[in-house]
Amino acid sequence: MAQTRTEKIVIDSLKARGKKERNFRLFGVSAIALAVIFLAILLVSIVSKGAPGFFQYYAIFEVELTRERLDPRGDMSDQSLFEGQAKKIINEAVLEFTGAKNRSEKKAARSLLSNGSDVRLVEFVKNNTDKLDTMQKIKFALDDDADSYFRGFIKKETPEKQRRLSDIEISYLDKMKKEGLISYEVSDYLFFGSASRNAEMAGIKGAFIGSMFTLAICFIISFPIGVATAVYLEEFAPKNKFTELIEININNLAAVPSVVFGILGLAIFINLFGMPRSIPLVGGMVLALMTLPTIIISSRAAIRAVPPSIRDGALGIGASPMQATFHHVVPLAIPGMLTGTIIGMAQALGETAPLLMIGMVAFIVDIPGSVTDPGTVLPVQIFMWADFAERMFIQKTSAAIIILLLFLMIMNGGAVWLRRKLERRW
Repeated sequence: MAQTRTEKIVIDSLKARGKKERNFRLFGVSAIALAVIFLAILLVSIVSKGAPGFFQYYAIFEVELTRERLDPRGDMSDQSLFEGQAKKIINEAVLEFTGAKNRSEKKAARSLLSNGSDVRLVEFVKNNTDKLDTMQKIKFALDDDADSYFRGFIKKETPEKQRRLSDIEISYLDKMKKEGLISYEVSDYLFFGSASRNAEMAGIKGAFIGSMFTLAICFIISFPIGVATAVYLEEFAPKNKFTELIEININNLAAVPSVVFGILGLAIFINLFGMPRSIPLVGGMVLALMTLPTIIISSRAAIRAVPPSIRDGALGIGASPMQATFHHVVPLAIPGMLTGTIIGMAQALGETAPLLMIGMVAFIVDIPGSVTDPGTVLPVQIFMWADFAERMFIQKTSAAIIILLLFLMIMNGGAVWLRRKLERRW
């Protein structure tokens, strides 16, 4: 039977609508696929550049640990070991192996090892006092340029005047490689070293501990204040223009650029209160100001997610509004509050701009022992390394970025796990 005009219009309309739905679905899938591709390219790029930063080249030399030369005072104190001849002992071992004779050859041989080799020898002696007056094989980090040669960044075919290593230095490195004195191992400096101008000695330990101190201060300040504010606004605050103004300002603060909070911390904590620059205490307080809006908004959402029947039931059996809130509503909202707090802390962990404003970009070699000791944080350390010219800093920067990303993933994964573990389905 022939279709009527109305039936044909309806069928054509259904076909057109189905086509639009398929196109829209295809557009959404394509957008997600494109985002995944870009994310994969980003991760592959970071990992490919950062993976070599977890390793570095070492040279293994046999040195004579003469007690009188290493510990002239005989008490194994830091001052005595500092006055010892650790550097000279290492140079003697290097010169003996290379066979350097004239002044230029000796200078070339001594430049192949890191400037911190004597510190490494002293640490070995402090931890192995029973090895004194014996011959021991100890590995020393190669200098940045020597390390770059084995990585292929400095090539022997390049004219001598156009590379950072001379022909005699390259010949010594080739001899070490041939004799099996060169090893490529996981960099202990990266994980246990601190800030250093020498790329081969630079590490993240000081910045990582500074980040932990800063995040601890941020959590101690922001979590109780954020939860208390959310509870007050949701449960006890009267609904008037004043509270509406507060809510609008909280929502607006969540979108304020982080550098503004750095300027605020500089003006209040440092200029007004006279607190020291570059300490985790001030950094944590600034990050607490930045994360407070996020914690308040997420905590209010968690409180609103609790069914009204819980509150009404508590009030119905004689509980006061205070008891109903803190004995019933808040415990059920805690999972959502903690989730929002962890996400806010993860955001704070990756911030650099507000901490630059309060001076946490300072070059600090010592590892902070408390929240009042000078320190820096991991994002700022990455920022500083990226500005250095040595090639090895590029790899260590990428390695530090990988560590920071892993820590952020762990924090966000922990927030998801905590939410699923503690939340209740209504």
